[in-house]
Amino acid sequence: MKEFFPGIPAIKYEGPDSKNPLAFKHYNPDEVVEGKTMKEHLRFSVVYWHTMRGIGADMFSMTRAWQRPWEDGTDSLAMALKRVPVLFEFCQKLGVPFYAFHDRDVAPEGKNLVETNKNLDRVVKELKKYQKDTGVGLLWGTACLFVHPRYMHGAATSCNADVFAFAAAQVKKAIEVTHELDGAGYVFWGGREGYSTLLNTNMKRELDHLAAFLHMAVDWKKEIGFKGQFYIEPKPKEPTKHQYDSDAAACLNFLREYGLMRHLKLNIETNHATLAGHTMQHDLEVAGAAGALGSIDANTGDLLLGWDTDQFPTDIYLTTQIMLTILKYGGFTTGGTNFDAKCRRESFEPVDLFHAHIGGMDAFARGLKIAAAIRKDGRLAQFVKNRYRSWDTGIGKDIEKGKVGFKELEKYAMKLGEVTTNESGRQEYLENLINEFI
Repeated sequence: MKEFFPGIPAIKYEGPDSKNPLAFKHYNPDEVVEGKTMKEHLRFSVVYWHTMRGIGADMFSMTRAWQRPWEDGTDSLAMALKRVPVLFEFCQKLGVPFYAFHDRDVAPEGKNLVETNKNLDRVVKELKKYQKDTGVGLLWGTACLFVHPRYMHGAATSCNADVFAFAAAQVKKAIEVTHELDGAGYVFWGGREGYSTLLNTNMKRELDHLAAFLHMAVDWKKEIGFKGQFYIEPKPKEPTKHQYDSDAAACLNFLREYGLMRHLKLNIETNHATLAGHTMQHDLEVAGAAGALGSIDANTGDLLLGWDTDQFPTDIYLTTQIMLTILKYGGFTTGGTNFDAKCRRESFEPVDLFHAHIGGMDAFARGLKIAAAIRKDGRLAQFVKNRYRSWDTGIGKDIEKGKVGFKELEKYAMKLGEVTTNESGRQEYLENLINEFI
């Protein structure tokens, strides 16, 4: 069998003292943390779009910069089939249990939807074969509803009903192939579901249409017996001025308003959270508090640049914060740590794909171990618990249980006199505490 990454062995755990750039220093898949192996905790996933379809383009050049010897320069069905073994060799050598894709990543569009679906079916047949042979599974699938010009005004929120219908047919097929490949989930990413100006936009109508679209998807999921989790991925800006799924809170508000909360969870991405003006931990906490934390796209942005740079995560503070929240809310079930990240344009050799993923996996392994150590130590949790102790008894407990209203609280406050300031929030102390572990 042809080897697409010759000279690169299976990546092994060698420990923190290793100087081998093609070895894990911290990710030991069999190491048990809080009762589960690292592999079970982190559920790493490689993305088809950046890893297999990326060319190293940026806003100043759409020419290919990356060396990918297996590519023939076409977007043909034959080339799509050639990419499948490359992806699975990469996942196997990296020891990653999952991958994720958009429908148009894996198979090209034809001259019409019938031909396009045939192309997809042919590649899915090959994906299914390699999944069986390698044990690498599908974390989630999705449909690309943002690249083709038909979606310039959105897909489910388009002003054109024919576009809505085409998008529905495309998503129907994408859900079906995800089901066929035993995908653990399916993501709705509204890349162009928003507006550039309100002068030409009926926002209420567009949001109603988006909700109807998602209800149709839920109905189809039930009809075909797909048991995977549905997700919405929050994202602000890029390319529209305002996107309806701009952050975790906006997504949750939408799901609640349209009766979709029990059907969808959130897939949170670091670079999207920061573009929305939040930290990743903030959006994770918002989702987790609502019982809607499902999966993550693992990447980071450059805070000196104003766009979605999709860099691999190497910041240990970031991964520690992420894992603290994920462990707090019970960890992943159907979701995982999906590397929606790409090498820099200047990192153009195939081996750079390995360096990038190894770094990200080690960063998350360190974050997991540090978060578990912080939780075992208990000082951080105890500090937070103690800070809210007035809510555990007396008037605080009565407020939370709904036993009192303004009348009773006024009577209580009249007897208090002046309320003195609470004790210090100790932010600097807590930051120092975290540094003890990092």
